[in-house]
Amino acid sequence: MPAVLTSDSPTPLERQSVRLTLRRPGWLKTEILGGLVVALALIPEAIAFSIIAGVDPRVGLFASFTMAVTTAILGGRPAMISAATGAVALVIAPLMASHGLQYLIAAVILAGVLQIVLALVGAARLMRFIPRSVMVGFVNALAILIFLAQVPELLGVPWLVYPLVLLAGVIVFGLPRLTTAVPAPLVAILVLTVLVVAFGWDHVPSVGDKGALPESLPSLFLPDVPLTLETLEIVGPYALAMAVVGLLESLMTAKLVDDITDTRSNKTREAWGQGAANIVTGFFGGLGGCAMIGQTTINVKAAGARTRISTFLAGVFLLILVVTLGDLVALIPMAALVAVMVFVSWATFDWHSIRPRTLARMPKSETTVMLVTVVATVSTDNLAIGVVLGVLVAMVAFANRVAHFVQVDRALIEDTDGTVTARYTVRGELFFASSNDLYTMFDYAGDPEHVVIDMRDSHLWDASTVAALDAVTDKYTQHGTEVDIVGLNEASRRMRVRLTGLR
Repeated sequence: MPAVLTSDSPTPLERQSVRLTLRRPGWLKTEILGGLVVALALIPEAIAFSIIAGVDPRVGLFASFTMAVTTAILGGRPAMISAATGAVALVIAPLMASHGLQYLIAAVILAGVLQIVLALVGAARLMRFIPRSVMVGFVNALAILIFLAQVPELLGVPWLVYPLVLLAGVIVFGLPRLTTAVPAPLVAILVLTVLVVAFGWDHVPSVGDKGALPESLPSLFLPDVPLTLETLEIVGPYALAMAVVGLLESLMTAKLVDDITDTRSNKTREAWGQGAANIVTGFFGGLGGCAMIGQTTINVKAAGARTRISTFLAGVFLLILVVTLGDLVALIPMAALVAVMVFVSWATFDWHSIRPRTLARMPKSETTVMLVTVVATVSTDNLAIGVVLGVLVAMVAFANRVAHFVQVDRALIEDTDGTVTARYTVRGELFFASSNDLYTMFDYAGDPEHVVIDMRDSHLWDASTVAALDAVTDKYTQHGTEVDIVGLNEASRRMRVRLTGLR
């Protein structure tokens, strides 16, 4: 169906349409400026991540270009920014140190292949099992990490850096209150660059101090490694770690953008799109990467971009800036970018989650899950560890909570012939945690010779529950009591038959 311009108040879905955006100059301007701001912010980040990984800055910069352009076309989340990231750099750095660039590139390509495989087997669907408290912890941890990453830029620097950061902060935080016609981060970058150049403040740290910028376009790169099992044993663990960490960060960021833009994204497409982007990046000699929550927040919150256009242009502008305008880009003071990233940190953090009223209403288990996710992520600099630990704590808290939801009622029923039967009615969901309590809820010694256990208001979920029921009947048998288990639903009955042969 062809796109139709509806009104001046577009729906969230219409706003992320490339076709509609190309027909509306105002929307297109937002996408262009968003891509430009992101490109400027990506340059020092890509250089810094290259240093972490121990590679030439060009490796990180080219990776940011290829990742952004490829995911703009193939990815499942419009307006999300993918580039070289610190998470990937930390994972891959030991391989670079031990075996060099050729093996690193081989690992990047293999990681891309693994991401496509994970996407095809449905790994993206696992996102539904990540609780909201883990998501909040993930977002807050990233905000803290983004802020902490700026601290080194404020230590051991000339005093002039501090008023410049303050000025840029005033622009970034204050300008949106006056106008949103131009992204405030772009204004801050331009104003500070003009001031530093005009007054000749050469001692103020700049982007050029981070490393040399490339002077040529990226070219095809085939890693010179032997195609042997030994090579696979070397790069395999790093590739798998990179694939998992990259997918996790990308899918979590996509979910965050979904919330910000009130739209849904295709997580499976995003997963294999990330894999394809890493394969392309590897064949162009890039570091590899994944989604970046900081630059994505700049794009969708600070700049207001919503389409693939901004993501594509971020990569294109990055390449143009570093290759053709490298001398000018090198003049941008780091103070401006520090202020922009501090704003990103502030905008990313979920302040509502730590308000006293919120904490008072929130179950303690939910708050604990959020704190575990934050502390684990910040202390390890590893998003995967933080999220996995958060999910595990959430699972334990949930299991502990629902384990006590099982209710067992006992009634003594006397038949016309005077025979007494103990009838137990079991209500609730029975799984490994709750089934442990189930065993203790029967009066084995005090019950009459006939016991009926009515399961019509319950459900058996696992083998542990079936084993618990068997333990109950065995215990009664030891006391010479006959037990009838009735009312099992079809699924529970089939599970019991399959595991024990009993009906």
